[in-house]
Amino acid sequence: MITPALPRSREASTDQAITAWALAARAGDPEAVEHFVRALHLDVRRYVSYLGADPQAADDLAQETFLRALGSLHRFEGRSSARTWLLSIARRTVVDHLRYAAARPRVSDTHDWQSAAERAQPRGLPGFDDGVALADLLAALPDERREAFILTQLLGLPYADAAHVSNCPVGTVRSRVARARAALVERLRAAERAEPAGVPA
Repeated sequence: MITPALPRSREASTDQAITAWALAARAGDPEAVEHFVRALHLDVRRYVSYLGADPQAADDLAQETFLRALGSLHRFEGRSSARTWLLSIARRTVVDHLRYAAARPRVSDTHDWQSAAERAQPRGLPGFDDGVALADLLAALPDERREAFILTQLLGLPYADAAHVSNCPVGTVRSRVARARAALVERLRAAERAEPAGVPA
């Protein structure tokens, strides 16, 4: 199930508060650091989870994102929202992780590592199947379209901010989101057509 984005007015006030916390944290306020991290932790984790190829690494990537952000907070000037700034750092963190992983392939200590990983996943949690289905659908999208969809539709970023994070024009983000939506709708329809008759949805 996709969580709806906040209404734009509420989203704007939330972004303003988060940016104010980031600026206060930059000035050395430890309470502001805590508010800043708590406010954006879920967004960062969701973003790196969907953007990265390894969902198991999402917590590490989120932690690395915050470490990088807090280390460079002295350079944050508030020209963009703190949320946009942090998601840009998250994107670079994932890219660096993927480059590192490509340069150093993993060696598995078990022959059937995929089955072992699947058995280790929690089952029976509320929304678990929906989350898996959404992750599978999103994984089938090209990287650029998946990123644009996640930023705007799952995290609720305005298109201009998503363009800033993705380092591309706003029109390109709009086009990627439209194509991602069309592809997701087509895949859902194809899945529905493929379900055998008499099987509950």
